[in-house]
Amino acid sequence: MVRDRRPLLIYPQRELEPQPSGELREAFAFAVTQEGREPSQYIEVLTVSPVEEIASRLELSDGELAVVRRRLRFVDGQPYNTNDSYFPRKLVADSAIARPGDIERGANRVLEELGHEQVRVVDDIWARMPNQEEAERLQLELGTPVMVYVRVGYDRYELPVRVAVSVLPADKHLIRYELDRR
Repeated sequence: MVRDRRPLLIYPQRELEPQPSGELREAFAFAVTQEGREPSQYIEVLTVSPVEEIASRLELSDGELAVVRRRLRFVDGQPYNTNDSYFPRKLVADSAIARPGDIERGANRVLEELGHEQVRVVDDIWARMPNQEEAERLQLELGTPVMVYVRVGYDRYELPVRVAVSVLPADKHLIRYELDRR
């Protein structure tokens, strides 16, 4: 099988924008279908004691739990990236976020329904070599670097409500920011 090497064009600034014609689709699926490609994903939902980096970004107290939605995402049947989204358990315990399976309208919409719409995000992006698990899950060729993209979403009370950690193979992704002051 010939692999399609077209990079997936990601516009991080568009994630929180309303989708046209009232479509309620998860942001990744929306972006992939806009390119005429087929999205799919494998999802695992767990309640965890997050590592210190995640706990501090979510401003969790010692011992406070998080719900993580671990996703391996595919484009046209090929593994393209991983996305682990962490949420304070106390905010999402009785919602679709804490249940297994896909959320077609997306977790961002569920947060909004729970009264915690993300109104501000902070992104950190850096490059590194993948660890063994990442290389295997993403079927990476030897020597392929990855970009780590961490987005923290805040609600109108400045409460961090989501930390999304994406691992993006550098040969399959292009991140484009457009800033316009008009």
